[in-house]
Amino acid sequence: LFFTFNQTMSSHKAIEGKKADLHPVKRALVSVFDKTGVVEFAKTLAELKVEILSTGGTAKKLKEAGVPVVMVKDYTGAPEILNGRVKTLVPHIHGGILAVRGNELHEKELEQHKIGEIDMVVCNLYPFEQTVAKTKDWNTCIENIDIGGPSMIRSAAKNCNYVCIVSSPSQYADISKQLKENKGCTSLELRKSLSKAAFTLTAKYDTAISNYMISQLDK
Repeated sequence: LFFTFNQTMSSHKAIEGKKADLHPVKRALVSVFDKTGVVEFAKTLAELKVEILSTGGTAKKLKEAGVPVVMVKDYTGAPEILNGRVKTLVPHIHGGILAVRGNELHEKELEQHKIGEIDMVVCNLYPFEQTVAKTKDWNTCIENIDIGGPSMIRSAAKNCNYVCIVSSPSQYADISKQLKENKGCTSLELRKSLSKAAFTLTAKYDTAISNYMISQLDK
């Protein structure tokens, strides 16, 4: 059995959309493992009239602090299932993040499927490296491999022309400052910088998982 590969295969063409430096944040998805500072950051978003979508423990913490929250499962119509393994892996989330603003086809499809744009994703990841350092139990380690988090982070980072990806509590202060200074908008320069940090984070995360898998196979 032989396989042949087309060495001249072309890459995807650029998708044309609206070009803008400042882009408003009207809807944010907030779903974090490390909840350091998330209440204060979410309060800033709420003060700027940003609609906040959230899941699980993050939503519970924000609600207890008096921050208005829309549960993702209510927003999407899709339940959280499989002990929380599937919460955000649905078109209403990733379509809203990845849509190219100002693109006629994308806007038509969003309207057709009743999908709203998501302008900011606030997300950090399950502590896989810390888990592996504490336990040798295979199933516990596997359960701490984040799937939905990296997916949302990569989607938002890819669409940084319009979407702000917040992947660390250390970023909250600078982003809050810019949002207040720019009447609820973020700059393209900031979004690109945050995108770089996000892809660096997911690359490091995947490397840690790969190294763990290799270590298990070598035993």
